[in-house]
Amino acid sequence: MAYELYYWPTIQGRGEFIRLALEEAGADYVDVAREEGGMDLMMALMDGAVRPPFAPPFLKDGALLVGQRAEILFHLGPKLGLAPADGADRLWAHQLELTITDWVQEVHDTHHPVGASFYYEDQKPEAKRRSGEFVKERAPKFLGWFETVLERNPDGPAHLVGRGAGLSGPVAVPDGGGLRYAFPKAMKRLERDYPKVVALHDAVARRPKIEAYLASSRRIPFNEQGIFRHYPELDG
Repeated sequence: MAYELYYWPTIQGRGEFIRLALEEAGADYVDVAREEGGMDLMMALMDGAVRPPFAPPFLKDGALLVGQRAEILFHLGPKLGLAPADGADRLWAHQLELTITDWVQEVHDTHHPVGASFYYEDQKPEAKRRSGEFVKERAPKFLGWFETVLERNPDGPAHLVGRGAGLSGPVAVPDGGGLRYAFPKAMKRLERDYPKVVALHDAVARRPKIEAYLASSRRIPFNEQGIFRHYPELDG
């Protein structure tokens, strides 16, 4: 039975992390909201489920409905052969995923620092201040931490956890690619200081199944409705 992924049909967003894991594993899945009538199905599940998800993305695996990006990946990891077998390693991988959740929220808040219910145009001065702080302080903090994780991996810096590809490989693509899209000038400067993070991102993007997905029509292009948005005035 195919996995059913429910997410907004016109943006990469948090759903892209799930897509990348499914693509890397070669799993059979349906991106439901991108199908005819799919948005109605997604909203009906949110409105009618006994344990309703707070927001997309959520995943239907048979009778099981799982929400939250990191929780979905925690569920899928062993089933797709992408999670470490060792329990401590699996918890460490989940900790990395939760840190990425924090990171993604901070990226979102660079263009919506006042509130998600306001348009970007309604909060441009605040967004410029927030994005300046993100580029100067927060992005280096996250990138530096992941660089340290790679340096300290006993099995070498080619992976965040152990020797295998794992979930922490595919998720590097939307983070690195998204930051390059949103902040091209800033990332050109920053990437010089975090070579291991950059190498991981680029190596993951070259994996055959990921590379094929990125070049396919299934990949939604970056745009100014998603999490990673390019506003030149914010790219300090």
